[in-house]
Parts: sequence; C-alpha cells; structure tokens
Amino acid sequence: MALRDYQALTFDCYGTLIDWESGIYTALRPLLTRAGQDLSKDAALGVFATHEVAQQAATPDMTYAALLAVVHARLATAWGVTPDAAEDARFGGSIGDWPAFPDTAEALRYLKQHFKLVILSNVDRDSFAASNKRLGVTFDAIYTAQDIGSYKPDRRNFDYLLARLAEQGIEKAAILHVAQSLFHDHVPANTVGLASAWIDRRHDQQGWGATAPVHGDVRYDYRFLSLQALADAHRAGG
Repeated sequence: MALRDYQALTFDCYGTLIDWESGIYTALRPLLTRAGQDLSKDAALGVFATHEVAQQAATPDMTYAALLAVVHARLATAWGVTPDAAEDARFGGSIGDWPAFPDTAEALRYLKQHFKLVILSNVDRDSFAASNKRLGVTFDAIYTAQDIGSYKPDRRNFDYLLARLAEQGIEKAAILHVAQSLFHDHVPANTVGLASAWIDRRHDQQGWGATAPVHGDVRYDYRFLSLQALADAHRAGG
C-alpha cells in the first residue's frame, strides 16, 4: 500500500517522537558521576535497557515513572553505590523533561491533516501528558501501558490497540504503526500482522542504544531516517 492509503498512523512515542536516549542519559548523569562510572552514552544506555526490560517483564502493572525509579535503584547497585530514594524518584519523574526530536512537531502537524494519529506507548498517562506538550498536536487516541497492564513487546498491547481502533471502524489493513524500536514495536507488529514504518533514528550510530537487541529477521514495510522523511514521502505522493 502507498502511505496515502492508510487511515491511521499509530505511534510509539519514546525513541520515535521523543528523544528518550538524550533524556535518559542526561537524567542518569548524576548517578554516573556519583558511582565514578566513565561510560559512554551508548554503554550507559545499554545497561539501562537490560534493567528496564527485566523490570517491565517482572512488574507489568507498575506505572512507568515508578518503574524507572526501580530501574535507577538497580543501576546504582549494579554500579557499586547505595541507591538513594530521592535520586530514584527524580529519575522516574524526568520523563516530562525529555526533549522531542527537532522534526517531530512539524511532521506531526502535517500528518494530522491526513490521518488519525494514535499513541501506543510504554508509559503512564501522567508522564505522557507532560511529553505531549512538546509534540504540538492533539492525538485522536492515546493508549498507554498503564491502560493495558503490560509493556511492549507484549502482544497484548497490540491486540488492545487493534481492538480499540476496530471499535472506531478502523480495520487493521488501514493502520500503519510508526516506531523506532525493532524490539518493542516491529517484532510484535509482525506477530499481529500489522504494517509498520521504521523510523531509523539511530541510522548513524552503532549498537542498540536504550532498546534491547533483536536477533533474526524483522519485517517492516517502510524505512525512514526521520519522521519528517515520512511526512515528505506522503507530501510527494505517498
């Protein structure tokens, strides 16, 4: 299908619309300094990813801000210092400070003219509300891990998405899922047969950053290096 043939774009937020890697690393810097850890950004994010994925699997009903606080405490222990509850809470509350990618707001404003825009995010409602102020549009629907009770890549998140949109008359074939993370989004999108567009934000970097690695084949229908590139492709005829 051409881009213009879809009715709805469903978005991952953190990593796709919000530059969560810069936000996470900035919020981790006090702990890295206290622990005397001289890690590169990607190395620190890789350790974060390991603990985040494990904690999401262990406590799928925990809100994301609270989960991040637990992850911060786990990182302190892993890096050889005593966890500090106030530091942990500040890290969990940092989500609203994470910046949007420079192209996000303009691209979303254009896409809003042509599609229903929906969020499917591994976050809690309050944290997303803080981030939404940076995104420049009103979304037609917002589905969070807090609403669903599980974290992507759990298939339940995508089943929930498809069921809610079907209630609005939008069938799976008319939906394009737009995301950066192969692990969190494209693998489960493959599982439920959902078309997807990879926003390859890390195309000029090595490694997996703040997401868990994926081994084996992952299918996606489109690949763009930015969200603006997707908008430009639609503007050029889809």
